[in-house]
Amino acid sequence: MKLRPAALNQIFEDFNKLTVLIIGDVMVDGYYWGKVDRISPEAPVPIVAVEKKESRMGGAANVALNIQAMGATPILCSVIGDDADGDEFMQLLEAKNQSGEGMLRVKDRKTTKKSRVIGNNHQMLRIDSEQTDPISPALSRKFFEKISELIKSHKIDCVIFEDYDKGVITKSLIDKVVKLCESKNIPTTVDPKKRNFSAYKNVTLFKPNLKELREGLKIDVDPHNKVELLAAIELLEKKIGNHSTLITLSESGIYIHSPKAKHHINAHRRDIVDVSGAGDTVISLASLCLALDLSPRMIAELSNLAGGLVCENVGVVPIDKEDLREEALKLYV
Repeated sequence: MKLRPAALNQIFEDFNKLTVLIIGDVMVDGYYWGKVDRISPEAPVPIVAVEKKESRMGGAANVALNIQAMGATPILCSVIGDDADGDEFMQLLEAKNQSGEGMLRVKDRKTTKKSRVIGNNHQMLRIDSEQTDPISPALSRKFFEKISELIKSHKIDCVIFEDYDKGVITKSLIDKVVKLCESKNIPTTVDPKKRNFSAYKNVTLFKPNLKELREGLKIDVDPHNKVELLAAIELLEKKIGNHSTLITLSESGIYIHSPKAKHHINAHRRDIVDVSGAGDTVISLASLCLALDLSPRMIAELSNLAGGLVCENVGVVPIDKEDLREEALKLYV
């Protein structure tokens, strides 16, 4: 695939004009960075001498960071607790100059925090504090009202469901939001997890990874067998009625299936350090490209390229727009 430099640069400029609503489970990602040079005398475990502590926005908030990094405007919609971790999340949101108008805070819910211990640039341990039961029907209705107000009061170019199975996204919420978006001709995209996998009826683009596809359909799929892969996608689309499917295949690249075209894009050679957050980056780029009505091939190409780039960093980090632009210019011009 070859493009003129001006055409590719225009895509990157057009990202700046977009506003994207992100609905999903947010969390605080905590990091303890340090060195390991001995084993504990108390138990056969390494001792990490902490040199730096850091907190970042995670989960659906990492999608918002990726959207923002590409120059677009994210509006994050989630439910968090009225607790210390919730306070920390809101401070992180404010520090990134992102709107908190889509956030709903409640007293009887715990804010998710995942703390990672990293020694000698390798993750050694993760400690999770979370509550994963679905939010109540009353709270889900209140949350939808907030989302509905935002969709009606802003020019929204795309809505992303970023589902981490932490209970914020309910089946009734999905149904109501998708119908509202359909009535306003707003594309909807999904990064699914197991609990709500089959609930995303009639969305525009559905992006599972291979593991999620296997678990969601309860079948085995060989990514190297195109017949099997195509059969699984057709089963998925018959089941939920989505318009397009984008499947990330890890080292085997990415596959897009839409009424317009079908493409398998190979993975690019990378020095993979950490795959955390790559799916967030892929759904972010796919959604921005979809909002610009780019071709299925371009959606898959840029999403695949971006997902690979972020794997060269330790921890969950958003894509760098200029790095992505430079790589795209090398490959496609």
